[in-house]
Amino acid sequence: MPDAAASPVLPDTTPHTPREYVRSYLRFLGQAISEAFDGGPAFYVWMILLTAVALVGANAWAIQVRDGMAVTHMSDHVSWGLYIANFTFLVGLAAGGVMMVIPAYLYHDEEMHDVVIVGELLAIAAILMALFFVVVDLGRPDRFWHLIPFLGKFHFPVSMLTWDVIVLNGYLVINVYICTYLLYERFIGRKPNPRWYVPFVFLSIVWAISIHTVTAFLYCGLGGRPFWNTALLAPRFLASAFVSGPAFIILAIQIIRRIYHRNFGDGPIETLTKIMRVTILVNFLMVLSELFVEFYTGGSHTSAARYLYLGLHGRSALVPWIWSAIGMNLLAAVLLLTSSITDHPWRLNAACVLAFAGIWIEKGMGLIIPGFIPSTLHEVVEYLPSLAEWKITAGIWAFGLLLYTVFLKITASVFARRRALDAAAAARSTP
Repeated sequence: MPDAAASPVLPDTTPHTPREYVRSYLRFLGQAISEAFDGGPAFYVWMILLTAVALVGANAWAIQVRDGMAVTHMSDHVSWGLYIANFTFLVGLAAGGVMMVIPAYLYHDEEMHDVVIVGELLAIAAILMALFFVVVDLGRPDRFWHLIPFLGKFHFPVSMLTWDVIVLNGYLVINVYICTYLLYERFIGRKPNPRWYVPFVFLSIVWAISIHTVTAFLYCGLGGRPFWNTALLAPRFLASAFVSGPAFIILAIQIIRRIYHRNFGDGPIETLTKIMRVTILVNFLMVLSELFVEFYTGGSHTSAARYLYLGLHGRSALVPWIWSAIGMNLLAAVLLLTSSITDHPWRLNAACVLAFAGIWIEKGMGLIIPGFIPSTLHEVVEYLPSLAEWKITAGIWAFGLLLYTVFLKITASVFARRRALDAAAAARSTP
């Protein structure tokens, strides 16, 4: 993790009794809170900007709670809009975070071990944002407790929404445990015991696949929405997740390099780039397969796809969105397939940004909204997000980025402290 040369050398005391464990854990939490509010001018500007945007979103949500869902452009015809679109994308982003874990632990890539926690922390931030989008999509947020396992009124195991809530909360708990354990063990100066975290790492890999698979089943299990009734939906979700996740992590690694002057080596970026090269092509193949079925076979059930890609009955609000997404993904694929792209950071960064934005549109506005257009009554009622929806969406993204920034900063401080202690111990042992 990033270096912090100015970090003080603190005494290396490993706890042995329950009281010492409590005290050391409180010291760990105290340092984490202190790091969340400490930084240079650039850090404060970034955090103030994110806080301001988050507050704008919170104010817009307060107005939505006061005035009702009428402030959005959702209706009886299109009941899922921008919020659920972002929820779907963020579940994939959280699942894509394990792309750091698979090569590190399954294929014993030692270079990936240094940055695997970057992906785990991304999963935590993404799941929290996804849950926030579910809350703001509720017309009555005070009823959110119904979604809490063992407290709410579940229709288990019939309801796919129940399964989705369970796997999302379970994935959040697993990643919080892994990150907290690894950071705390390094904080107290002890090497993490593989027995206490490696099984959970492998469990997180399986669980990451399950969260996006169950989310896909939530959509394709709705028989009244033929646009989602495809067996390719779950594999397509996973393929796109393994594009957006690595793309975000590549950008995060390079930002950490620039700010903290920490060189992770080129191995992790090259590995993630290779993953993106394959998964972005697999995602394209699945999209083309669905387009062939929709447009070649024809029939009334293809009207949603026609509305999305070509427009229907003079309505074409989503056409610019989906073709923009296709263009972004195509350009990203071309850039990723060029030789030695990792030697040209600006080109790699451009490909990551384009792929990230393209997948966001494809899995959001290009997937959720057309499932409702035309309606079950064959009416074409278009939907575009209102200003209030955009404000709330920006606020949640700002809050998620704020959390991710704090997570990375705390991690950087703990790793820097560990290196300082190790260096001090080596200096004392040198005659």
